[in-house]
Amino acid sequence: MESKNNRQIGDKIKVFRAKQGLTQDALARKCDIPYTTLTKIESNVITKPSIQTVMKIATGLGVSVDDLMK
Repeated sequence: MESKNNRQIGDKIKVFRAKQGLTQDALARKCDIPYTTLTKIESNVITKPSIQTVMKIATGLGVSVDDLMK
């Protein structure tokens, strides 16, 4: 069971992206996903993105899927 203070996947993506100095647009292009999809995930409008999308984002950020999911 997830506790309330567990960060959402969108928050984790935002942190990794900021650490790398990437804009949302730059990351979306790098991951080959729509910019709007990335912004919705980061703002937690989409809380359960598809595994394909998560894999693309993880690859784009150079982190493991596990880093984003846990």
